[in-house]
Amino acid sequence: MNAQDCINQLIPNRNPCKNQGFGEAPVNIALSKYWGKRQLELNLPTNSSLSISLPGLGTKTQLTLLEGVQDQVSLNGQSLQADDSFAKRLSRYLDLYRPPGLVFRIDTFNSVPTAAGLASSASGYAALVLALNDLFGWQLDNQKLSILARLGSGSASRSLFPGFAVWHKGERDDGLDSFAEALPQSWPELCIGLVKINTAQKPIGSTAGMQQTVNTCELYQAWPAQAERQVKLVQQAIEQRDFQLLGETAEHNALSMHATMIATWPPIVYWQAESITAMQQVWALRQQGIEVYFTMDAGPNLKLLFLADNKKAVETAFADIQIIQPFVK
Repeated sequence: MNAQDCINQLIPNRNPCKNQGFGEAPVNIALSKYWGKRQLELNLPTNSSLSISLPGLGTKTQLTLLEGVQDQVSLNGQSLQADDSFAKRLSRYLDLYRPPGLVFRIDTFNSVPTAAGLASSASGYAALVLALNDLFGWQLDNQKLSILARLGSGSASRSLFPGFAVWHKGERDDGLDSFAEALPQSWPELCIGLVKINTAQKPIGSTAGMQQTVNTCELYQAWPAQAERQVKLVQQAIEQRDFQLLGETAEHNALSMHATMIATWPPIVYWQAESITAMQQVWALRQQGIEVYFTMDAGPNLKLLFLADNKKAVETAFADIQIIQPFVK
């Protein structure tokens, strides 16, 4: 099955009910990571994952249907050329839904840097799917929307939900059992701190990095089973409000994922010298009795995990940190 076959099973029609649609979605930070695909076109993962969304950070997207010959793409108010890689990827995805003889104008705004390892593609494709749902009037449930978002970017399947979400890897070849769903728990004391080392576009994208890792890294063979164990541990930690288990599991999971990248050939090293310095700061704080952990996606930036009681100490150690409490409005 290809992406078009999958979409044909999920959406009722390609007849828009109006000429504009809008969608908004948050970025999400995986506490137990997804790295590697068992099927490339459908973005089917080799392992399940679990994330937390960050309110106030993400993507807003407006879609407008036009007559014309090619899509018009604007990112943060700047028009992009048709051959821009960001614009080309969006247009390829929208080809799956395009009404005959029409093009899209896509106006999208990211409140986080694009393609810098801060989950902009997750929020971007989740917002795009919500805009499509609005434009066409499908009124799809969250499970179907999650599958459609996954076809654009795997981690986008989780960005449809506030708070904690788990993305089930699924077993079916058609991917219809690979979707995310919200978890009911909240954790008001939980803080996420963004330590931005470098917000420039990363040198190798996540999809290319995953495939390079899967194809050349012998260490990767151990990753799927470890990741499946750890996603269960993270869920257990959330259910029991066990912060030590949450932090230790998330940090170990992230370091293990990056270890498979480093052991890839040619090696993939997203870390920068400042990334390692920040890791050492976290470890030094823990030696001082301040309970703080980190996680990292495919990029150089750290996301710190700590409880509100340690907010002042973390702010002192990381002067430029951006702190979010996902469950506090």
